Amino acid sequence: MTVANTGGWNNLPSGNFIPEIYSKNVQKFLRKVAVVSDITNTDYFGEIANFGDTVRIIKEPSISVTAYTRGLSLNTEQLADDQLTLTVDQANYFQFAVDDIEAKVAHINWTDMAIGSAAYSLRNTFDSAVLSYMRGQAPSGNIVGADSATSTGDITSTSAAMDLGYGAGEVSPLRMMARARRKLNDQDAPEDNRWFVAPPDFWEIMEDENSKLLDRDFSSDSDSKLRNGRVTEGLIRGFRCYMSRNLPAASSATNSILFGHMSSTATASQIAKTEVLRSEDFFGDKTRGLHLFGRKTLRTETLGTGYYVID
Repeated sequence: MTVANTGGWNNLPSGNFIPEIYSKNVQKFLRKVAVVSDITNTDYFGEIANFGDTVRIIKEPSISVTAYTRGLSLNTEQLADDQLTLTVDQANYFQFAVDDIEAKVAHINWTDMAIGSAAYSLRNTFDSAVLSYMRGQAPSGNIVGADSATSTGDITSTSAAMDLGYGAGEVSPLRMMARARRKLNDQDAPEDNRWFVAPPDFWEIMEDENSKLLDRDFSSDSDSKLRNGRVTEGLIRGFRCYMSRNLPAASSATNSILFGHMSSTATASQIAKTEVLRSEDFFGDKTRGLHLFGRKTLRTETLGTGYYVID
């Protein structure tokens, strides 16, 4: 995370630490690296300032199409103001301390380093909470395989996990993604803005056999557009593809995947406050921040999950 230089910050109790700037930088960082920020609907109306605040989510209207008959009046469909309320009911915080002596003799800026570390931790907590929520909202008809220690090469099975691999009797990652695509097709989910999230071992198996599908090895750090866990700039089986270690653990299978459309879930997130306090217990400063967020499923039929076993 890039933050403003706060050199000489120990000249004052909080030095040049400007809470508003740090709050904005942490918020910007979260939007850049969190998988959830890239796969959910973040278009909402309302300001997040406190725990319990609500925001209004406007649902995309469903427009009817009628056969045209020349000479007859056209029917006008009135758009319904269909909106849902998302409650900001999740909160996480960080707090750390910097001793005056350490700050004086150190050749590094402890606050900058700690804020960056806190932002990564907030990202992991945010992703874990929302991805777990989303998997719990996926309907039973949109599951590829089952959360079972028993594995199978039958892609249509609903009682065993997919035996992931390229050997005889195994299901390739691409085939599992194709099945996920079919699940969304059956629900008439829009073809654009589909996404697929899987753990590192899923992409490792795919890369072993189809390395050209994943272009991370062919772009430099300076010109790469990949962020938010994206594993390739292009689409695979119609999905934007993401890698995350923050997917909820499977109960019996080796791992799980999550897929869906961007309209499936709405999220609202805000670094509500970042502040510095003079410690009452020692000579130093305490820095703390509060992250508020909420999530709500809008279209469960455009959410899906799956399970696999790696032998």
